Amino acid sequence: MIRSLNRLSPSLHRHKITARSFQTHYGSWINGKSYESPNASTYSVIDPARLTKLCTIVDADAATVDMAVKSGREAFENGEWRRMDVRDRAEILNESARRLRERVPEFAEVESLQTGRAIREMNAQLGRLPEWLEYFAALIRTHEGTCPPFKGPYVNYVKRVPLGVCAQITPWNHPMLIAIKKIAPALATGNSIIVKPSEFAPITVLEFAKLMTECGLPDGVFNVVPGQGECGAALSGHEDLDMVDLTGGTPTGRKVHEAAGRNLATVLSELGGKAPMIVFNDADIQQAVNGTAFGSFIATGQTCIAGTRLLVQEDIYDDFVAAYVEKVSKIRIGAPEDPTTQMGPVINQGQLEKVKEFCELGEKEGGKILTGGKPVENLPEDLKNGYYWPPTVIGDCHGDMRVVREEVFGPVVVAYKFKDEADAIFKANDSEFGLAASIWSQNIKKAHRVADKLDVGIVWLNDHHRNDPSSPWGGMKDSGVGRENGIEALHEYTQTRSVIVGFDDTPFDWFVDSDARYG
Repeated sequence: MIRSLNRLSPSLHRHKITARSFQTHYGSWINGKSYESPNASTYSVIDPARLTKLCTIVDADAATVDMAVKSGREAFENGEWRRMDVRDRAEILNESARRLRERVPEFAEVESLQTGRAIREMNAQLGRLPEWLEYFAALIRTHEGTCPPFKGPYVNYVKRVPLGVCAQITPWNHPMLIAIKKIAPALATGNSIIVKPSEFAPITVLEFAKLMTECGLPDGVFNVVPGQGECGAALSGHEDLDMVDLTGGTPTGRKVHEAAGRNLATVLSELGGKAPMIVFNDADIQQAVNGTAFGSFIATGQTCIAGTRLLVQEDIYDDFVAAYVEKVSKIRIGAPEDPTTQMGPVINQGQLEKVKEFCELGEKEGGKILTGGKPVENLPEDLKNGYYWPPTVIGDCHGDMRVVREEVFGPVVVAYKFKDEADAIFKANDSEFGLAASIWSQNIKKAHRVADKLDVGIVWLNDHHRNDPSSPWGGMKDSGVGRENGIEALHEYTQTRSVIVGFDDTPFDWFVDSDARYG
């Protein structure tokens, strides 16, 4: 069942980048302009496909973080943005969507360079990002408050108001997507934000901050502090934040929750995952093979909702896994800028080593490598130093294996059997994570029945890894707290103010009237 890895993209050198779409150096973005302290250190952003330097970035220190938070607080307190008519706020968001849509090819090119992800993925993904800005622009124009029943001669109206100054810590796997999923609801609801992008992929977020300023966003409302460890720690623990919104690994999430909790800041977190893909014997096999392959290896498997546990009903296990392995063994690996490339490298050396170690561990634990499991062969000369690893499938797995239980965050899938519906539910839920799952069956009643028993925040039926600005996104258990997208995101970035209006003209004196009502 071991498959050939001869699937390199045929035109690796055909589509070279001819125009530089970004700067050679970036500072932080604070109060509507670039900033770096006189003694600031810098680091380089590296193309993971060729290990060439793309640009240098200022490594924001604690003092710079403090300046960014103060800028956000001043902008919030002066009220220009939060008190702006929602129609005007919405128009700025819509204008940013229009300008971003015009520049999608440029942003996608840079996104592909800094992450190593295939340009065909980035064009498709970034092409949808304006929808998040437009959705939340529409939502704030149409969202209504509530008027709950209140006993007695009173009217009670409840409105939602912004939280204040919000930190947003974003990862390297979907730099623009995840940032805009946070930025759009935060700005729409009138907050100020300080975004800390991953040190491995900060360029597009910095460019987007400039774009928003050009669209009329007041200075200080949108700040960006790129940096490494000190920067993230200083931001998540800053005493003047009202909220911290993090997408990252579960260990990092625990640290952020602890740091922010000391200041009683709200925390929204989307953390690790180990998504099961449950394939029943009544599934449309070809649809399930295609869909699970996509769910597993989009973004080179470096996504929290990647389908990394392939659970297949035992009577179709051999045939289905053989078809799945044949499919993924044909995924074309190559230069990210080549439109025929289907999968690029992982992000860095540390991630490559982690993937390699888990493949070796899977074999030691009794699993069988069905495809992949070793470095990519026959790479062209300019890609030989890149962080490439092939799609890897490990069969004959069981729930006690570390490779089954721990998040690898790379192109590694474990496959194992289940007997029946109850066994599928048990094995799918046998995880500390609870972000997402997919169910593959043509029996819609069974699919809904199983979906209702999975301890996850997102379930796809006969599909995987689909996203929309209106659809809630978040996990259960160790996969995080709170929800992105939809009305839920609007609620995450706001709090309620309840106003009770008395309209009874009858004189009232609690200390005189023995029949006075309390409460």
